[in-house]
Amino acid sequence: MKKPDYLFLVCNSYRVAGDAQGFCNKQGAVSFLQYISEECADRGIDAVVTTTACLSVCNQGPVLVIQPSNYWYGGMTKDKIDEVLDALEEGKAVEAYLIA
Repeated sequence: MKKPDYLFLVCNSYRVAGDAQGFCNKQGAVSFLQYISEECADRGIDAVVTTTACLSVCNQGPVLVIQPSNYWYGGMTKDKIDEVLDALEEGKAVEAYLIA
């Protein structure tokens, strides 16, 4: 298997018991999966997109982490994701949305 260039981690607030709860989930973060996957495919960005357990930054959610860049973005919306992907294509971060 070829490693992808990027791994997109979307917090969906999964708890130990497996239930999706919490702020990111309630803000519809799971809907970002298909959106990011389709946008990456359209832009030719080689990426895997998946959800995570709670990333413990609920007050800044919905949260998106991009590896290997280690960019942690908060307050994500589809419009902000577009900006993040635009910047990623240029090898940059969107400083205004970084939380870590």
